[in-house]
Amino acid sequence: MNEKYQVLSQYLHDFAGLSDKDIAESQAYWRLRKIAKGDFFNMQSMVCNDLGLVLKGIFRIYHRDPETDEEKNIFFFSENQFVVSFRSFISRNPCWYFIEAMEDSEIIFISYADLNGLYERNLKWGRFGRVLAETFFAYAQSRTEEFLFFSHEQRFLRLQEEHPNIVERIPAYHISSFLGITTPSLSRIRKRLKAGSS
Repeated sequence: MNEKYQVLSQYLHDFAGLSDKDIAESQAYWRLRKIAKGDFFNMQSMVCNDLGLVLKGIFRIYHRDPETDEEKNIFFFSENQFVVSFRSFISRNPCWYFIEAMEDSEIIFISYADLNGLYERNLKWGRFGRVLAETFFAYAQSRTEEFLFFSHEQRFLRLQEEHPNIVERIPAYHISSFLGITTPSLSRIRKRLKAGSS
C-alpha cells in the first residue's frame, strides 16, 4: 500500500473505526486525482458524484448568483477533511455550489455508486455513512449558529482553528466573503488580534 493509501487508511480508521479488513475491502474503489489551482471538484448545477479526502490543498464551496455573478463562500475544506457537496451527493440532485481548488491540490476519492455498494455489503461501512452524515450536519448547524450567535472576530478565530494557516494560503477577500464582512473589516480584526497578542 503506497503512502497516500496509508493516509486514507489511517483516516478511515480514526474517523469511523473501520478495521483493516473493512478498509481493504474498499481499496480498489478509491482513486487519486490532482486538481490544479482554479479547477473544480464539482460544478454548480451538476450532481456531485464523488466523495474526496483532501490530501493536499484547500477547496472553497461557493455559490455564484447567475444574474449578478456575485460569489459567496460557504465552506472551506483543507487537508484531512472530506470534500463533497453532501446534499447533492446523497439526494442525486444538482449541486447549488461550485467546489474549486484554491491551491494545486490532491485528493483521494470514491464514487457514490461504489460507496453505496460498500454500505449494502458491510455494516461497518454503513456506520461510516452515518458518521459522515452526522459530520456534515454538524458543519451546517455550526455554520448557522456562528452567524446567529458569534461576532465577526469569533467567527474568524474559529475559521483559523478549523483551517490553520488559511490566512497565509488564500486571498483575504475569500475569507471576508466566508465571514460575511468586508475585506477592510477583516484587516481591522486581524490588526486588533495581533495587537492583543503582543
